[in-house]
Amino acid sequence: MKALDVHPDVPAGLRALAEAGVRVVTLTNGSLTQAESLLERTGVADLVERRLSVDDAGRWKPHPDAYRYASEQCGVPPERCAMVAVHPWDLHGAAATGMRCGWINRRATPWPAIFTEPDVAAATLEQVARGLLVP
Repeated sequence: MKALDVHPDVPAGLRALAEAGVRVVTLTNGSLTQAESLLERTGVADLVERRLSVDDAGRWKPHPDAYRYASEQCGVPPERCAMVAVHPWDLHGAAATGMRCGWINRRATPWPAIFTEPDVAAATLEQVARGLLVP
């Protein structure tokens, strides 16, 4: 994680959400310290309101309790939240709570039929963000 960078589309996607007045929160199964370091190092930390970890949720993603924890921490019901991820299993867990879901499909792979379909699928965060912003 210490050597990772964000994908080139991430800053523009986060800016598109910020410009639309969307609150951005992260939820990691990994180290919160490493996630925060990545955001700081790549210059996007100011676009993220809160950083959450499943360590405090008591359940790992994709268990629905992890997503409920995030929505509770933000004071927003799950059905008014959206989860954006590259992992279908992550979106499937969020969908189980009633969250809208956006899949960043960077490799143009088919969606696994075993999981709940996302509301939006696109190749970049900016495209997914714009798709989720359309009512």
